[in-house]
Amino acid sequence: MSLESRLLTALIPQRHARAWRIAYSGGLDSCVLLHLLARLTRAQPLPPISAIHVHHGLQSGADAWADHCRETCRALGVPLEVARVRVAASASLENAAREARYAAFETRLGDGEVLLTAQHRDDQAETLLFRLLRGAGLKGLAAMSPTRALGRGLLLRPLLGVGRGELEAWARAEGLSWVEDPSNASLDYSRNYLRHQIIPAFEQRWPAAVPAIARAAGHLAEAQGLLDELAELDLASAATPSPFAWLELPSLALEPLRALSDARQRNALRQWLRPHVQLPDADHWAGWCDLRDAAADAAPVWRLDQAELRRAGERLWLLDGAWLKTPPEPSVSNLHGEIELVGNGRVRITGAGGDALRLGYRQGGEWLQLAGRGRRDLKRVLNERGIPGFVRPRLPLLLRRNEVVAVANLGDLTGSGIFLDWSPPTGDGRLS
Repeated sequence: MSLESRLLTALIPQRHARAWRIAYSGGLDSCVLLHLLARLTRAQPLPPISAIHVHHGLQSGADAWADHCRETCRALGVPLEVARVRVAASASLENAAREARYAAFETRLGDGEVLLTAQHRDDQAETLLFRLLRGAGLKGLAAMSPTRALGRGLLLRPLLGVGRGELEAWARAEGLSWVEDPSNASLDYSRNYLRHQIIPAFEQRWPAAVPAIARAAGHLAEAQGLLDELAELDLASAATPSPFAWLELPSLALEPLRALSDARQRNALRQWLRPHVQLPDADHWAGWCDLRDAAADAAPVWRLDQAELRRAGERLWLLDGAWLKTPPEPSVSNLHGEIELVGNGRVRITGAGGDALRLGYRQGGEWLQLAGRGRRDLKRVLNERGIPGFVRPRLPLLLRRNEVVAVANLGDLTGSGIFLDWSPPTGDGRLS
């Protein structure tokens, strides 16, 4: 089957996309993809195509590369956008450039649009080897997926089944010209070392090494897919509604997880944590065991990347952002309308008079006169209601000296007719 036919077959699921955007670096791989797509769209009713060239500004020839891309796209009649990015200082220039590049793609991808990138089979093999040497888990060893969500659209890699040699042969047969990034020859970069030193040595002993390694990545991706399905099944039994509907934080019931093997617990938690935090490495999972096995009256914490997993009773709660900081004591003179609490969401008071009431947080020693039950310590009331320990220091109170007149979101406990409706913070945006 010709290269054009294989590309078209890979693109069939996206034939009705609003647009195809080509990630065009000017190098060999993206040059072939651009020319193939330009040819296909002239011959068939396909989505409109355009190209995006990311100008990193890291090489002295970067401006000339952008000019080359403009000339090529002009000759093909393909609209081109040159996106200039700033690459952050980082220990890994490769990673920083990649992050800047994909951030540029993401912001430019519209609803229903598809970004087409030119990674191929040799790239897939390099990715698996690179991640293997870093001790990646199964998801990392599955290497690059053929498709994934990106911003408001989709990223598609239609050439993953094609070797670099075939792309180069096609380009030379068509008389194409492309730019060569001199950094691609530097062995200081790990991927280049694999590409120029390790993989050729493999191929000398095993000529089919690259297709075999790429095929293994496909098998690992399938296995990861099965584990993801198992995780969703396991999480379904733990994702019971929280008893505190107003506490809009990710949470799970602990008991269904305890019933699983250790490996299935980790698998389910990885699936649950993945959208929110950088997953812990293998050694760090001891923190999960400590949290899970702590005494019933303990308040264990598993500290993750810019987040914490807390246990309150038999439930797990994931906290980040404002929840990891102690809010300052409210300084509010007007108790009417919706009141913004610094670092602690918003509260609205209804039914309150103006008799020396103030907003505050628990300091210790507070008490309240329960309707029909007499005087009770606030701590005892919160225990009875099962309020999680991490909520208590920031739970808004309406106070008259040391007497609690109302407690946020617990109704009218004192019979005063006063209610506090509190909308807690939801984190820094990742957990909202």
